[in-house]
Amino acid sequence: MGIVKVTSDEYKEQKGNLFFVIFISCAAAFGGLLYGYDTAVISGAIGLMKVHFNLSPTMVGFVVSSLLLGGAVGVLASGKLSDRFGRKSILLLAASLFVVSAIMQALSSSISFVIISRIIGGLGIGMASVLSITYISEIAPPHMRGRLGSLYQFAVAVGIVSVYFVNDYILSIGEDAWQNSTGWRYIIGASGIPALLFLLILSPVPESPRWLVKANRTLEAMDILIKINGTHIARQELYHIEQSLKENQPASLSLFKEACLRKALLMGILLAAFQQLVGINAIIYYAPQVFEAAGARGDLSLLVTSMIGVAAFLGVLCSMWLIDRIGRKALLLIGTAGMAVTQLLVSFGFHFQGTEGLTTSLLIVFYLFLFNISMGPVVWVVISEIFPNHARGYAMSISTFFLWVANWFVSQFFPILWNKAGGSFTFLFFMVMCLASFLFIWKWVPETKGKSLEEIEHMWK
Repeated sequence: MGIVKVTSDEYKEQKGNLFFVIFISCAAAFGGLLYGYDTAVISGAIGLMKVHFNLSPTMVGFVVSSLLLGGAVGVLASGKLSDRFGRKSILLLAASLFVVSAIMQALSSSISFVIISRIIGGLGIGMASVLSITYISEIAPPHMRGRLGSLYQFAVAVGIVSVYFVNDYILSIGEDAWQNSTGWRYIIGASGIPALLFLLILSPVPESPRWLVKANRTLEAMDILIKINGTHIARQELYHIEQSLKENQPASLSLFKEACLRKALLMGILLAAFQQLVGINAIIYYAPQVFEAAGARGDLSLLVTSMIGVAAFLGVLCSMWLIDRIGRKALLLIGTAGMAVTQLLVSFGFHFQGTEGLTTSLLIVFYLFLFNISMGPVVWVVISEIFPNHARGYAMSISTFFLWVANWFVSQFFPILWNKAGGSFTFLFFMVMCLASFLFIWKWVPETKGKSLEEIEHMWK
């Protein structure tokens, strides 16, 4: 039997509990705050750690990217673990790993122990980066899924911006000697606080109804679906979920030998990789170095940092407003085209302007705004939508693994490329990646706006 489409108006007319949907979506999205905070916190500590441990540029890159090695392992493990034990259980495990990592890093006596601690934290971040958005996609009504999915990137932005202000406050406590010996420990240790909050917020959150059906806990799934959509829609959703799971085999890599699903997996992998190859985390991780080279020093540096926060928030808010109106594909095309032009202008700025003035810094801030409208939130939403119910966790983990590999590649080699080739060539490389992303999205990526997850599954077939 084919999918019977339930329109957006029908979803809106049902008396689901909107507050309940928003609350559990926000709770899951809090994993994005940890992702943003823990990946960006190193920007305030790495300069101090470089002095404290006498690190070479290559070792600086490895310390920063070690978190991402753990993240890559975490995303691969998250699919199988969450398919077996549930989305919520593994999110709780991820939050616990965050806490352990923060404590270990703060107490580290050697750079080796710092690296091991960051790998442990990466495991948690990797798991959360897959499962937070997977959970939201599985509980959100179709007409709200884009906006609710964008909450994840909004939380990432909150985490990144929070880091800059927390770091500034901690560094204001003592002079250079204290900062180099002790300040970086406080900076890293503070990341355990949001991790503890995540553990508390997750406690009342229910399990994903789609996972519950898969685990033969249908009555529990029905209760949650009723709270989300009302009784009439809940019955139809439950029927479609059950049919979807009956028609398909358990997830494994051999599943993607089927041409239509192989195309979905390849699309997810390339979207995830391009999200990082356009250079976002090179700027986030090495923000002080990039903005100093662009001419933002002293009070100007504080102003630019504040503008990063404003740009990130405005970008995600615009994305949340537009994603269920104009669609995923349009936002991605607008964003990647705009980022390509901006990166080209930044490249010119470094080449001709050098370190004078504010123009190049403002262009980088505008690039961050465009990223947070498009590639930031929309990629997470799309890769959480395009896979079938029985393989979503598994396929999401594979796609997100490549996101983390690309993230590691950029963060590891950015300091080397920057030191050897300079800012102009570095941003020219990112511009080429933006153009490649645009062409790929224009040619390959379908529109998923307004479709249920089961409709999207049938779209591939």
